Amino acid sequence: MSGKRLASEIKARVKRHVENLSLMGIDVGLALMQVGGTASDEQYLKTTVSVSKTVGIKTYEYRLPETASLNEILNIINQINGDERINGLLVLFPIPRRINPRRVVNAIAPEKDVDGLGSISVGMFAAEESMFQIFDKDDLTYDDGKNSTVANMACAPHGFLPCTPFGVIRLLEHYGVEIKGKNAVVIGKSLAVGKPLALMLLAKEATVTICHKSSDDLAAHLKNAGIVCAATGVAGLIKGDMIKNGAVIVDIGINIKPDGSFVGDVDFESVSPKAAFITPVPGGVGPVTIATLLENTLRSAQNRVLLKTPLILS
Repeated sequence: MSGKRLASEIKARVKRHVENLSLMGIDVGLALMQVGGTASDEQYLKTTVSVSKTVGIKTYEYRLPETASLNEILNIINQINGDERINGLLVLFPIPRRINPRRVVNAIAPEKDVDGLGSISVGMFAAEESMFQIFDKDDLTYDDGKNSTVANMACAPHGFLPCTPFGVIRLLEHYGVEIKGKNAVVIGKSLAVGKPLALMLLAKEATVTICHKSSDDLAAHLKNAGIVCAATGVAGLIKGDMIKNGAVIVDIGINIKPDGSFVGDVDFESVSPKAAFITPVPGGVGPVTIATLLENTLRSAQNRVLLKTPLILS
């Protein structure tokens, strides 16, 4: 399951609507914050900046040293919250362990929390107040034939879905994978991927099991799984003898080998012959995640048009 085609479709819609906003004198901007960072963070930042340019979204990079204090980080976030040029802020994780990550994401204004990790976004999502987005086939930025830039947006002024799990759902549906009624196993319980993905699969009426590093006998949980989603950061954790024939495998892991190449959490060589579908790493979930991030940034800009543009009666 390559994510490149789906990502291209999403980006094409985003570009069209960004251009429409530009005709109204409105630019769309995305801020990216990196504190210290790893090689994979750096690669993701560069890729996001590059892809943003292709759809006309302006990017603003905030690269802080490993030694940056929480106060420094929060001050910059507060500046970004008030910056009219910026519609969304993505903080690249992990950040230094001495910094409380929840203090960081909760400082992001909800209307600019385009990765959906702040407490308000998480709460709306858990309460299913923003969950409708995974059922919206038009992805909230449809083309109505009249170059509409804000159509269908009034229903969601705040509350963005986390980009990676939302991208997984979109990728499964893009390839016609039936989720309803399937046994789905999510490996990883992070707030960024595992927990929201489990809730999305549950909303799609899958029977969901969440596993993690402390789960006993992981293979036992996988043997009857029709859908397996791995997000652990452990290279090659899932082997071919752990899954059943015909399973759908979504590899969300990103791990760097000594030679600089990227691999996932799934041993592709042993798993792919048994899988009905499997995502490659790279090129699977990653492109859809970035495209969804840009779509959320566009949505934020469109929301602002709705909320801030005065109604002029002729």
